[in-house]
Amino acid sequence: MPSSPFSSAQAARDSVAARLRELRLDAGLTMEGLADRCNWNKAKTSRIEASKTAPSDTDIRAWCAACGAGERAADLIAASRSADSMYVEWRRMQRTGLRRLQEASVPLYERTKLFRVYCSRVMPGLLQTEGYAHALLSLIADFRNLPDDVSEAAAARVDRSHIIRDGHHRVVLLVEEDVLTHRIGDDAVMAGQLGYLLTAMSYPAVSLGIIPRAASRVMWGPETFTVFDDKRVHVELLAAKVTVTTPTEVDIYLRAHTRLAEMAVYGPRARSLISRAIDSLG
Repeated sequence: MPSSPFSSAQAARDSVAARLRELRLDAGLTMEGLADRCNWNKAKTSRIEASKTAPSDTDIRAWCAACGAGERAADLIAASRSADSMYVEWRRMQRTGLRRLQEASVPLYERTKLFRVYCSRVMPGLLQTEGYAHALLSLIADFRNLPDDVSEAAAARVDRSHIIRDGHHRVVLLVEEDVLTHRIGDDAVMAGQLGYLLTAMSYPAVSLGIIPRAASRVMWGPETFTVFDDKRVHVELLAAKVTVTTPTEVDIYLRAHTRLAEMAVYGPRARSLISRAIDSLG
């Protein structure tokens, strides 16, 4: 796994900073000279070039104008915004509630043909029942002090999951055995969720592997992640969602998924673990 899930975002920020520095050097300006033209202090120029401070859109326009390269501003602003979107705090994404976040991801889910998912603590979103989703999203809304639109968000999450049944997508999911016994909601919610796992396993598009607690580990349990068509990865951290698009880093998550899959059990053995978890309820 990468040493930090933030590396793609940081590399993109570094690239913007390097391009701004090149503009300054091409214009024959010192840091102090650029700062004078932009009417800010030299330290700000230094922080931006060192990627310690992310430039605002206004900063980039002023920088490009000072360097006689105003036509470059639009491209640099787009690149800066893209870098910023790679690491987004949940509180920023969820500030208007949870329903819009579910709906915002629909276009990405619709165009993705192959999903690879790994979950270590909760059920994969694509396999959540409405009861389980409601219980989980309630915990999230409470923890993050979000507006209460949990019922609408849970319904939107389930509606988004129709893709596992429409025949146009393939979903390869891996979950740790602990996910089956972590109580999200009451016994009835858990029984319904575990029962749905057994049903979903029969869908042609779904491959569900369970990694037993007793499995000999060839890969530690990393953070929850989803790979979209071998091109994009969403990594779920407690504080933020990280988007990885750098091919070498996407490949790391693909290799991790392959190793995790080696430890999983499928078919009757997976059903046995799920059934055991159902029997343990109540």
